[in-house]
Amino acid sequence: MSWFNKVKSPKLKSSKKIETNTPSGLWKKCTNCSEIVQSQRLEETYQVCPYCDHHFRLSAKERITQLLDEDSFLPIGQKLTTTDPLGFVDKKPYGQRLEEAKSKTGLVDGTYAGTGKVNGKEVAIAIMNFQFMGGSMGVVTGEKVARVMDLAYEKKIPCIVVSCSGGARMQEGLLSLMQMGKTSASRQRLKNAGIPYISLLTDPTTGGVAASFAMVGDLNIAEPKALIGFAGPRVIEQSIRQKLPQGFQRSEFLLDHGFIDRIVHRHKLKEELSFFIDMFSNEK
Repeated sequence: MSWFNKVKSPKLKSSKKIETNTPSGLWKKCTNCSEIVQSQRLEETYQVCPYCDHHFRLSAKERITQLLDEDSFLPIGQKLTTTDPLGFVDKKPYGQRLEEAKSKTGLVDGTYAGTGKVNGKEVAIAIMNFQFMGGSMGVVTGEKVARVMDLAYEKKIPCIVVSCSGGARMQEGLLSLMQMGKTSASRQRLKNAGIPYISLLTDPTTGGVAASFAMVGDLNIAEPKALIGFAGPRVIEQSIRQKLPQGFQRSEFLLDHGFIDRIVHRHKLKEELSFFIDMFSNEK
C-alpha cells in the first residue's frame, strides 16, 4: 500500500486577476427583489426599482430636484456647521467623524434648508440627508428645521419637512435632545397661526426626530414601506417580552393604526404636495 504515499496532489494553477476597464457603479442590486438594475435607469425613476417598486434612499439634493420647481430653491444657513461641544470620544473622536462625513458628502451638515416652489407655490422646506452621519439630528439640524418653520411663520407660507434620520446625534448628548423641544415649539407657533405644516416621512424616520417634529404635521405623509418609529424592534421586544406583528414600524402598519395620514408613491409626491398646499390655502 506504499503507492498511496507516492501520489502527489496536483498543483493548482494560480488564477490571475484580469483587469477590466469597466467603470464601477453602472449597476445596482435591489435589496428587495435582488434584481440587477442600471444605475442610470434608477436615476430616471428617482431611485425606485422598476421590477418591485422598492424605494431606495434619496440624497437631499435629489429630493430638491424631485419636489421643487427647477432653480427655485433658495438655501438658508449654508455656513452653519456643528463643532464638538462635548469633546465626545467613542471608538474615534467626534471631530474626526465630522471631518470624514464632510469629506465623504462634500457637505458641512446633513440638512438642507430654505425656500422653494412646488408647482409655482412658495414653501419653506427642510430636507434631511441620511448620507451625513445617518441623518442624525444635532444642534445644526435642529436650528435649521426651527429656522425653516420660523421663516414659514414670517412669510405666511406652508412649511414642509422631509425626515430621513436615525434620531438625535448621540455625540452631542443633551444638546441634541434639546432640539426636540426647540423644533416642537416652532411647530406649535405655526399651528397657532394656522400656517400649514406638512411632514414627509421617509426611510428611516426614527428616534428623537420621530418623537418630535416628524409626527406632528397637519398632514403626515410617508413613502411606501418606510421604517418609522422611536426605538428599534429588538429593544421593544426585549422590553415587552412579546413578538412584534409582521411589518411593525413600516408605513403601511402605521397607516392602519392611525399614526400617519397617507402613503404616497415617490413619483406622485410633488403632485400630492401641490394638491394639499392648494387645499390648505383655500381653507383660509
